[in-house]
Amino acid sequence: MKQEALQAAKDAYQIEADCIREMVEFFDDAAFSKAVELLKNAPRIGAAGCGHSGIICQHFAHLMCCIERPARFISPAEAIHGATGFLQKDDVIVLASRGGKTAELLPIIDICKTKGVKIISVTENMESPLAQAADVVLKQHVNRETDKYNSQGTTSTTALCMIFHALQAALIEETGYKNEQFALIHPGGAVGERLNKK
Repeated sequence: MKQEALQAAKDAYQIEADCIREMVEFFDDAAFSKAVELLKNAPRIGAAGCGHSGIICQHFAHLMCCIERPARFISPAEAIHGATGFLQKDDVIVLASRGGKTAELLPIIDICKTKGVKIISVTENMESPLAQAADVVLKQHVNRETDKYNSQGTTSTTALCMIFHALQAALIEETGYKNEQFALIHPGGAVGERLNKK
């Protein structure tokens, strides 16, 4: 392996670690609390994003299901072809876009506004259409991506993931979710074996 490649790999750890440390400075207690309250009270939760953000939104939907908050990822392509029928009045959708201008997400905003679905946006651009249309905006801070061109969706996905992990951690506390509940719905794998050990 080239020395430059080895150094780039080691630098990636430092870049992402720095990003997570810096994110705390942008943590907005009021906005985060409102987002948690909306998610706590939502009958159903949707999540949508494109590219890397969409992949992390799939992870978020699974995180919500793991604490028994009914959720699903809604593909932006499918959203405007009927998939937003999953969402009803008083439900919540989480829309993730670092730049806040992802064209595929904008029609979802109009649908949700008409249906009375609350919108939580996660974006770095607080002046973006996604931020302006949201009921709550959570700031996504990204120092730089890990590649030398600063263009691959790496640190930005870690930052988004961190926000979603923080939301789940808070919801576990707010809802009083018990590990015994998780044991019931997660009998599979090493985790299921540990949780259900008699």
